[in-house]
Amino acid sequence: MSRTLAEAAAEAADCTKCRLSQGRTQVVFGAGHPDAGLMFIGEGPGFHEDEQGEPFVGAAGQLLNRMLGEIDLARDQVYIANIVKCRPPGNRDPRPDEIDACTPWLVEQISLIQPQVIVTLGNFATKFVLNTQTGITRLRGQIHDWHGRTVIPTFHPAAILHGGGEKSRQFQLLLDDFRMVRSTLDAMSERPSDVVELPEADVGAPADDTDQLELF
Repeated sequence: MSRTLAEAAAEAADCTKCRLSQGRTQVVFGAGHPDAGLMFIGEGPGFHEDEQGEPFVGAAGQLLNRMLGEIDLARDQVYIANIVKCRPPGNRDPRPDEIDACTPWLVEQISLIQPQVIVTLGNFATKFVLNTQTGITRLRGQIHDWHGRTVIPTFHPAAILHGGGEKSRQFQLLLDDFRMVRSTLDAMSERPSDVVELPEADVGAPADDTDQLELF
């Protein structure tokens, strides 16, 4: 029998599989409904997340909460996680070996939660999950089939804040993407009846150095 999400989080709290464990305040495993139909995946925790132990609690998290409200959802109705569970120093991009060490946690989260829809936030998370080198600008606004689930890529809220906020074109595109998420959820009358196990080998892709302004 598989363990619960809480049991997985308890084990992850003591994880020392990579160098990120040496500088963290605490592991930021994830937060939200353990049976959520909608899951968000970002890149990694930042300063505030490392302090509080919960993903997306800073300014980017406030924007994410607002976007959820735009589609009549609350934070406790979804699940939010990151590719890596410990803050990279200076908020740098996670390194390949750090991602490799953390991937089993993400695989287990998806397998236990069984979300119908996964929203990847930003260039880095989208490339990793979809195993592609195509940037977020080209991939957003589309629905992708992935291991029996639906993946909808969109901009990371931090990228919106750094790029002009509500006055930016990206903000309007973000709104469009969240409306797509809402319509996709509405079209799904019920969760899949079969548990879909996620092959770990099929998750993840090396991030290249392109689209640097979009790596959030």
